[in-house]
Amino acid sequence: MFNLKKYRKKSPWILHYNAGSCNGCDIEILASLSPKYDLERFGVINTGNPKQSDIFLVTGPVTFRSRERIVELYTQMPEPKVVIAVGSCSCTGGVFRGMDNVEDGIDKYIPVDVYIAGCATSPELIIDGVVQALDILEQKTKEMEKPLRLFRDAKEEEGIVNRRDCAMKIEDIK
Repeated sequence: MFNLKKYRKKSPWILHYNAGSCNGCDIEILASLSPKYDLERFGVINTGNPKQSDIFLVTGPVTFRSRERIVELYTQMPEPKVVIAVGSCSCTGGVFRGMDNVEDGIDKYIPVDVYIAGCATSPELIIDGVVQALDILEQKTKEMEKPLRLFRDAKEEEGIVNRRDCAMKIEDIK
């Protein structure tokens, strides 16, 4: 049987979402995808479909209008998934922190795996953050692939194999 999980690190798909930024980080993300920096050499593809994405790349502070969309996009992505907060606005709220329509960083609503600081971040930092996210994605994939063991080892008593009480409950595993 052909297993696609081992190729997940080799060709991750990125979902890029602007939560309400000044577009400074968005320009740098597009620059990192250009031939000069060539983020695609790691197999990264920028996609617009959350159901096919592995990495969620968010720029900008969370606004009242964008918070539901961020959570909705996050829940639509399949497991395992990695979230990258790009720029100081998405990490902490940045220069928009404390404003009436801004709710600071995205880590209040979804778990963030990689923080990339800066205003605006450089393409080198974005590439470094994506490489870190690839390692986290591989680790999460391995954790999901651990087999669920539902049987204990059989006991041998006086030369007879005893398989009674070998079945485990789900509560005993966790």
